[in-house]
Amino acid sequence: MNKNCDFLVLGSGLAGLSFALQVAEYGKVILITKAELEETNTRYAQGGIASVTYEPDNIEKHVEDTIEAGDGLCDIDVVNMVVEEASVQIKALINWGINFDKLQNGQYDLNKEGGHTENRILHHQDNTGTEIMRALSKLVRENPDIEVLEQCFALDLITQHQLGRPVFRGKRDIECYGVYVLHRKTNSIHTILAKKTLLATGGNGYIYQTTTNPSIATGDGIAMAYRAKAYVEQTEFVQFHPTGLYHPGVRPSYLITEAIRGYGAILKTIDGKEFMHKYDRRGSLAPRDIVARAIDAELKTRGDDFVCLDCTHLEPEGLKKHFPNINKKCLSVGIDITKDFIPVIPSAHYICGGVSTDANGLTSILNLYAAGEVACTGLHGANRLASNSLLEAVVFAHRAARHASFSLAESEFKTGIPDWNDEGTSLPEEMILITQSTKELQQIMSNYVGIVRSNLRLKRALDRLEILYRETENLYNRSTVSVKLCELRNAINVAYLIIRQAQERRESRGLHYNLDYPHKYPE
Repeated sequence: MNKNCDFLVLGSGLAGLSFALQVAEYGKVILITKAELEETNTRYAQGGIASVTYEPDNIEKHVEDTIEAGDGLCDIDVVNMVVEEASVQIKALINWGINFDKLQNGQYDLNKEGGHTENRILHHQDNTGTEIMRALSKLVRENPDIEVLEQCFALDLITQHQLGRPVFRGKRDIECYGVYVLHRKTNSIHTILAKKTLLATGGNGYIYQTTTNPSIATGDGIAMAYRAKAYVEQTEFVQFHPTGLYHPGVRPSYLITEAIRGYGAILKTIDGKEFMHKYDRRGSLAPRDIVARAIDAELKTRGDDFVCLDCTHLEPEGLKKHFPNINKKCLSVGIDITKDFIPVIPSAHYICGGVSTDANGLTSILNLYAAGEVACTGLHGANRLASNSLLEAVVFAHRAARHASFSLAESEFKTGIPDWNDEGTSLPEEMILITQSTKELQQIMSNYVGIVRSNLRLKRALDRLEILYRETENLYNRSTVSVKLCELRNAINVAYLIIRQAQERRESRGLHYNLDYPHKYPE
């Protein structure tokens, strides 16, 4: 199954699908995904996509909200660019057949979420991601210029490493020629060469015990790019969504969208007392980093297992109509959201850092682009503003598609690429070693590199991780390649980056809260 293509897309979320649809006009596209096309982080996005639509909202307000949420670490030029280009990309999504909810007067029904000063979240009920995947995956499957390879796992990017040439860490002196792929059903390894490659592999939430991410979110793209010597930055900023449904033993956590707090739900302790006013003047609608830390503090102080979302004061029929899937999910576990508190806990949700890109989504490696959660574009800074992630994905996918298409003629297929070398690695792997190491990794990250950190916790995490790294590399070098083993290896790579970059940041900022560098809550 060795193949050539003009454009190679790794990942099938909003960034990957929208990129593929745009570049298909200019050449052959191969899109690979390690599960089914529709199984992505995008699919689980409930809230929606932020964009200035009606007055009194304006560009300046959205920019200010983004920068304030990012705790002063956003790239202002990137923020302005993304916010200004939002309306054009929203129109593109609508033209692709995505339906956003409207009011009876024909205007879009805009939600409000934490950190936003205006209602600006376009949404489809409380399952916006599912609606996006419905529309775009259908278009991709029907496009004759896009070949979709499902159940295919990207093992490593192909660069000068495989040609035995020296690789330096300068400005784009490394080139990407394609990727090695493991076909999960046949267990065969193939080479896919491309003139242009897009990383759109999503995040890494599954390296934590409690997460809203599906099991595919193991940081594969970040790890591959790091091994290829791409610049990776700001991975210390891991966002925990404040309100994952508390349901012990169930992974991933069911996300209770922030829009429900924008609708009027209030965070309370188990005994019904409001607490967010102690931490921020905006109460339950403070940015996610502040809300997650506040919940973490309350749980540790009180010894409770969860806090609660109170919707019982809201008009019942309107609540159920606005959030039908949350209502259905809660009813399935015995919770009537019109009468009962919803138990919630913070859950690992989104990594704000990743593979560094420029304004066109181009990484430090020539012909390699990145968009979506795998990328670090400068938009989010130290903390992502709610519903800016889908916006970032579609804006940067568009800019990457435009740049890759216009520069396609400058690229050629690389010859002399060797096949994947799997000689001498025929020992059968022991799955118990992989599953146990995965559990240990999740415990290390959750206990020491979570919402609140310290220098001592980070050192202990790194010490423990070093053991797992050596054991896993030894197993990898002597075993046949498998998805689970490679996912573990990738997850350890990303965990190392998070810990080391957290150690290097000698301050508390945004999502990185270190007890040794106190950060005051806003007055």
